[in-house]
Amino acid sequence: MVDHHVKDIGLAAAGVLRIEWAEKEMPVLALIRERFAREKPLRGVRIGACLHVTTETASLMRTLAAGGAELALCASNPLSTQDDVAAALVVEYGVPTFAIKGEDRETYYEHIQRVIDTRPHLTMDDGADVVGLLHAERTDAADGVIGGTEETTTGVIRLKSMEREGVLRYPIVAVNEAMTKHMFDNRYGTGQSTIDGIIRATNRLIAGKVVVIAGYGWCGRGVAMRAKGHGADVVVTEVDPLRALEAVMDGYRVMPMAEAASEGDIFVTATGDINVIRKEHFEVMKDGAIVANTGHFNVEIDIPALESLAVSRRAMRPFVEEFVLPNGRRVYLLAEGRLINLAAAEGHPSSVMDMSFANQALAAEYLVKHADTLEKRVYEVPREIDAEIARLKLSSLAVNIDTLTPEQAEYLAGWKAGT
Repeated sequence: MVDHHVKDIGLAAAGVLRIEWAEKEMPVLALIRERFAREKPLRGVRIGACLHVTTETASLMRTLAAGGAELALCASNPLSTQDDVAAALVVEYGVPTFAIKGEDRETYYEHIQRVIDTRPHLTMDDGADVVGLLHAERTDAADGVIGGTEETTTGVIRLKSMEREGVLRYPIVAVNEAMTKHMFDNRYGTGQSTIDGIIRATNRLIAGKVVVIAGYGWCGRGVAMRAKGHGADVVVTEVDPLRALEAVMDGYRVMPMAEAASEGDIFVTATGDINVIRKEHFEVMKDGAIVANTGHFNVEIDIPALESLAVSRRAMRPFVEEFVLPNGRRVYLLAEGRLINLAAAEGHPSSVMDMSFANQALAAEYLVKHADTLEKRVYEVPREIDAEIARLKLSSLAVNIDTLTPEQAEYLAGWKAGT
């Protein structure tokens, strides 16, 4: 059996069934897997992946393996692992996997180290933790890396900072920036799965509640849309005037968190930044306010401040912890402030991740082909890859579109037609 550290190997059979169910809605990745199996574009390439260990990620691993890659996988979040899927990856698909739902911080980083120990040629990150360790503690393993991919907004922010400072040691393709990723994964996937996680954790009715969403990027847009669809009164907080204006024009109330804190029933952070909800906000929240995060890291909520304020705390339900404040009001923190959609629910629907992970697979192929000519910086997914994934997805949905006539193409390319 391949190297691994998972909760229970005996869960593998259940994991296989879940993976099969997910793949029924992942036709684009299936088509890429068929081609990869024929062409082997990743033959002999070692890939170290730090991603959410879910059914959809399992489908990506199967696709990369079909292309000839040698794999090692760990979790990109301590609470997002599906333990039966991790077991199935080891037993059924032979993927070295290091992931246990609820693992502590020490184990989390130990698992990343074990992936780095395989000396990957390509890295796949969801939050840039592998890249971070390779540039800090594990420079010994960085020299053999030819490129990497990054799945999420938070990771791209980190990587672009590294590029600006001139410390990035190899090229990265920002999969998150692909239109077929952030427009669908971040908006429709995060929107649905975040509300799903909140409802599963709390069993609260969303209709009639004031839902405060911090951040109106693609993820915030998605959560706002779904909360509104459930009948919520949606409030958006923003620091970007253009996004704030967009939220207003989309029909939402916009105000600073200092004002929203006393109005909200449910709070969701989706910014990628630190301490978006802080001590002064907790102090004025309603009794029974629910606080959740759908950004990558749990730093968006100032949990130490909440802990320092509380006179008592207790677990109320799975993924729900009650903090009683000196004024007697209670604040409920969901999933330890970690990704609510993956901790308390199952993450994005597989039909959405089909496009995101198609980008991952094709970006890996692109890096192998072009690594010698790429600079040590962050690249967007090539437009032709993005367009091909959209084309394949439309085809799988039996949707046809128009094509330009030669006359139309000539008109759009020229300048002489005039008014």
